[in-house]
Amino acid sequence: MKLTVIGCAGSFPAPDTPCSAYLVEAGGYRLLIDFGTGSLGELQKHLDPHLIDAVIVTHLHADHFFDACAYAVMRRYASDAPKHPLPLYGPTGVADRIVAAYGGQGELCSPSMRDVYDFRELRSGTFDLGPLTVTVDRVAHPVETFGLRVEHAGSSLAYTSDSGPCQALEALATHCDVLLAEASYLEGRENPKDVHLTGKEAGEYATKSGAARLLLTHLVEPWNSKDQTLAEARAAYTGPVEVVRPGQVYEF
Repeated sequence: MKLTVIGCAGSFPAPDTPCSAYLVEAGGYRLLIDFGTGSLGELQKHLDPHLIDAVIVTHLHADHFFDACAYAVMRRYASDAPKHPLPLYGPTGVADRIVAAYGGQGELCSPSMRDVYDFRELRSGTFDLGPLTVTVDRVAHPVETFGLRVEHAGSSLAYTSDSGPCQALEALATHCDVLLAEASYLEGRENPKDVHLTGKEAGEYATKSGAARLLLTHLVEPWNSKDQTLAEARAAYTGPVEVVRPGQVYEF
């Protein structure tokens, strides 16, 4: 499996990174996990966006789905774009939410956007996407949000999406090769419950689940400290850990 970090900023784009978007490739299949604000531009540095086979939107906050609207324009009006709708998986109401955000009406637009996307709502469980096996489960966040695990040929990636501490995270990450975990908060502050993880909590989940590697993402740079987040994670997890950046590629 190959993981390319497209965007990793938390909550809003940073000067040097768009919001959450991660490209997973295996067996000739290309899955985009989240499609956050600004990520379409960065994606084009790595792949023709028309080659994506499916998209999973883990939840319906703008920093995880908003460029699905921009891509709708690209795919609808490009002369060389695929003619079939792109499978897009997301939480309950994903179609209505993306259509509302796009705001397209009139004779040149399909109000349902089903000419561009084949919308499919997620439910906790396991399903196949091409050669990939995907497991999703609800995690702790103010809106319906899914963490996920992607497996192929004995390799595995777990992704927390945005989540406070919950049992589902440990289960999804069990003995994974890579745990891609958000770490938006710092210890020692009055952090809201059931919203985000700290670096320490991400490290604890990596340890409890037996993850082989921990990648930290979704840092909100104006409110966070990369060095402190790393120190928190390393105090709780003895394996390899780093904070991801756009354009980084991991193969496992």
